[in-house]
Amino acid sequence: MVKYYALLGVTIVLETLGTTLLKLSDGFNKPIYGVLSLVAFGLLFYLFSFVIRHIPIGVAYAIWSALGIVLISLVGWIFMGQKLDLPAILGILLIIGGVVTIQLFSKSISH
Repeated sequence: MVKYYALLGVTIVLETLGTTLLKLSDGFNKPIYGVLSLVAFGLLFYLFSFVIRHIPIGVAYAIWSALGIVLISLVGWIFMGQKLDLPAILGILLIIGGVVTIQLFSKSISH
């Protein structure tokens, strides 16, 4: 089961990379970034299809989307100068809390 969580981690990184590249593509005005973004998204969905064979889809998607939000918010803040105000930070903390709750207490997943 650990390998599928590791694979889920890879898909989260690929989503963050794909989203970052999509932003850098400037609406596909910089095609190389756009193409690389499509490659990252294609690969992540391919790998995610293996993840959801072994981790319930709702749990996998919750973890994937939540941690993707956290990572892309950090990328935007650190590398792109985007601001995170208090409500945004609190919302991100609630998302993290939701993922932790699922991991620690849900009977939907194998621990």
